[in-house]
Amino acid sequence: MKHVYRTCALCDAHCGLDVTVDEATHRVLGIRGDDADPFSAGYVCPKSQGAKGLHEDPDRLRAPLVRRNGALVETDWKEALDCAAAGLSRVRDQFGADRVALYAGNPVIHDMGTLLSMPVLLRSLGTRSFFTAASVDTLPKNLACALLFGRTGAVPVPDVDRTDHLLVFGANPLVSNGSVMMAADLPGRLRRLRERGGRLVVVDPRRNETAAKADAHHFIRPGTDAFVLLAMIHTLFEEGHVALGTLAPRVNGLERLRVLASEFAPEKVAPTAGMEAGTVRQLARDLALSPCAICYGRIGTCTQRFGTLASFAIDVLNVLAGNLDRPGGVMFPRPAASLVDLAEDGEAALPFGRFHTQVRGLPEFEGQLPLAALAEEIDAAPAPIRALVVLAGNPALSAPNGPRLARALERLEFVVSLDYYLNETSRFADVILPPSSPLTRSNCDLYSYPIAVRNVVHHSPAALAPEAGLQDPWTTAFELSARLQDMAAGTLEEAVIGGIAARLSFEELDAAGRSGPDRVLDLLLRAGPYALRLAELDPHGVDLGALEPGLDRVLAAGSGRIELVPEPIERELDRLGRALAEEPRELLLVGRRQVRSNNSWMHNLPALAKGKARCTLLVNPRDAELRGLASGSQAELRSEAGCVTVPVVVSDEVMPGVVSLPHGFGHDAPGMRLQVATMQQRGVSANAITSEEQIDELSGTAVLNGVPVELSAAR
Repeated sequence: MKHVYRTCALCDAHCGLDVTVDEATHRVLGIRGDDADPFSAGYVCPKSQGAKGLHEDPDRLRAPLVRRNGALVETDWKEALDCAAAGLSRVRDQFGADRVALYAGNPVIHDMGTLLSMPVLLRSLGTRSFFTAASVDTLPKNLACALLFGRTGAVPVPDVDRTDHLLVFGANPLVSNGSVMMAADLPGRLRRLRERGGRLVVVDPRRNETAAKADAHHFIRPGTDAFVLLAMIHTLFEEGHVALGTLAPRVNGLERLRVLASEFAPEKVAPTAGMEAGTVRQLARDLALSPCAICYGRIGTCTQRFGTLASFAIDVLNVLAGNLDRPGGVMFPRPAASLVDLAEDGEAALPFGRFHTQVRGLPEFEGQLPLAALAEEIDAAPAPIRALVVLAGNPALSAPNGPRLARALERLEFVVSLDYYLNETSRFADVILPPSSPLTRSNCDLYSYPIAVRNVVHHSPAALAPEAGLQDPWTTAFELSARLQDMAAGTLEEAVIGGIAARLSFEELDAAGRSGPDRVLDLLLRAGPYALRLAELDPHGVDLGALEPGLDRVLAAGSGRIELVPEPIERELDRLGRALAEEPRELLLVGRRQVRSNNSWMHNLPALAKGKARCTLLVNPRDAELRGLASGSQAELRSEAGCVTVPVVVSDEVMPGVVSLPHGFGHDAPGMRLQVATMQQRGVSANAITSEEQIDELSGTAVLNGVPVELSAAR
């Protein structure tokens, strides 16, 4: 028996784990929190058991699959990779590289090997048709920060450990564990905030788990966060609460912002937002008058009609109140290893709108196209996408109007899926390349450390020996990429790592006998601000200290100024002003997070799927009475995109005019191998009633919150 110390890679928090394994039988005996982890100090949430459940899941694929005579059958890796490369090359050679698309799902960002090898696969395909889960998640936040600070990857993070006041819009950090805010043990951090006399305030259409623990909660009509945030900016100007402090010489557009915000008085936006004008004004005053304060927003503010504008306004409030780049406000982490160091094109220009989709002309950002456009680029484009590589994703459930996308996937000439499961999306594949268990490979979350509330770093060694018949995602990506380039995988790997070393100004590549992504990690650590070596990292993780001011470092890559009114934002403000004249819709749909779920792929793990059915529709008592609904009854929920029938839970935790349905369910497609999900947590897909036509116009992000719906008793 031995103990292996790793971090949990199933959400942004990356809590430390103490994994006990039986070396003789290669079994996981147990997983608990690592008390010696300097970041999480033993805290874990229920998702910590997911790694064991995934490793032991009998439905997890243990060999590659290829399609023969219409059926997916097991084969060896050589045939599977040869078949995948031949099919993709055929489409690319016949129709052009952009007719082959790559989709990357959320798990990519939490696996070092997949994240580092994905650019190699993308370059080998030679395509610009690159779609990711970011455009149903974080893209508006990333774009807003890029417009504000003039560079990508510059995301200010709440310094929750030192703040006096935390104002939360459209987020549920007690359940999400701090999305785009890596913060292990958020329950403890928020408890300590209140113990030292600080305040926690939540603005959300639902009195969620965080709101239930807050000092105050205020309902807001879904999709109207941008109106309220602009009204708060208006209040700061009108009441003389703008206090830039040391930021004053670093800001452009202050007077122009004052003029534009004057159109959004709280009294004017209150009817649209469903909030009292006095409440909006008080939110602004509290933010400005607290010794140090934070305005934080997440998925609820991103996946709505004005998602980029709402995300932008949140950080503008932090700037105007003087809470940017100071302890207790929002600050820029300094990670030990940064993917920015691998950027080949530098940061001379903002990578936004350099090319667009064919049908609606939606813009790229950092090379990524909006997922809302994928179906139409397959079935309605002049030069349609004909082949697809799906990397750790399930867009048939994650994309807006999932049923339409599923029909489009069926029309593709060739599909390759890199996935653990035969699921709603991979069932359309011609080749499935399954990765090995995460417990059999090393990891370091290069994505999350740049958004951490402290500067920390961990390296997770493999807890178990490699599995027979499986290989890690890094190896699979290089094997497939090498075939697409007609070269040896080893030669390609050495060329890629050699290129990284040269970019980081290193001549030697030795990483103490390590292989694969660990070699790249060692190079990044050595090139980083702390000049660390992989072999020197403490097995429990390394605490590199509290966040420190770093605005000069961030602005050095752009104009050197904070741009309060960049041209795209001014256009959005005009659109927002025109939307004030619209009549509010009667009933709007929002999603909701659940602590034992992360999108669609954890519903097959018994430890996380057990218990009563969780795919239920929350309905306010007033709305239920008007429609003759009661808890336990079946309701028909309809939108312009589709219709689902779902069980009702009548609850005043949602405001009148709002219903709430969780994301990631709907496990009822034919041909899947997901026994637990199908039998215990089947549910319905929320994306069967979201529309790919409804987007945040600036970023192309799908509207998943504030969806107009109709509700009635099921027939």
